Amino acid sequence: MSRTVQSVERAAALLRALSAASEPMALGELAVAVGLAKPTAHGLLRTLAGAGFVDQEPVTGRYLVGSGLLRLGSVTLDLNELRSETLNWVDTLAARTGEEARIAAYRDGSAVVAHHVFRAGPGAQVMDTGRALPLHATALGKVLVAFDPGAARSVVGRRLDRLTFRTITDRSALLRALADARDTGWASAVSEARPELAGIAAPVRDRGGYVVAAVGIAGPVLRLCDSHGRPRSDLVEQVVGVSRSISRALGHGRAA
Repeated sequence: MSRTVQSVERAAALLRALSAASEPMALGELAVAVGLAKPTAHGLLRTLAGAGFVDQEPVTGRYLVGSGLLRLGSVTLDLNELRSETLNWVDTLAARTGEEARIAAYRDGSAVVAHHVFRAGPGAQVMDTGRALPLHATALGKVLVAFDPGAARSVVGRRLDRLTFRTITDRSALLRALADARDTGWASAVSEARPELAGIAAPVRDRGGYVVAAVGIAGPVLRLCDSHGRPRSDLVEQVVGVSRSISRALGHGRAA
């Protein structure tokens, strides 16, 4: 006869509720959502937090899914390993689009570039490998915040610095942009980090389906965007296509 453990079922219900929420949830909201008394929900959340499966915002006291849960079965690549595993595909992306290409991972509150390929042609260019990019003002950073809970947690309660007149500094506006990224599978930043610079990026997943990096291109707005200032669909397709190819190379979608 099959028997279940009630506390495990209740903990799983709390995790499902947090995973489905677009924003951190208060204790009372969670208790109502799963039909538990607040003291019971609080005890379970404390246990889950101790295991790294739930995080609590220090200012509001609200709860959100912890990075420990979403990284179960995932092996974090160091930046050198990420570069060696993906450099051929990043080179391919630069060649196909004619723009500079980068792959970056979340590290210590920033999107850190693991590999950077220059755009072919004349003109001074600066190597970005190892450079830390702002999460809220770059396409690579937005992808990481949208899909990586550690990156998302790092911007909670933090001031969003204005780098240009187009930089998103309002939290609600950033949440909308992140929701769009999750819906479409890619993100953009147009004149947000530097005037006249645009970027397009998409997530890279590992064997377990977890987003371990973001890959994308950057260049002048006039080249990357159409006449309405929207990212060109052909370039979006190239970025998303390469992100999927890298993900497959890392084991995503393969049979176990």
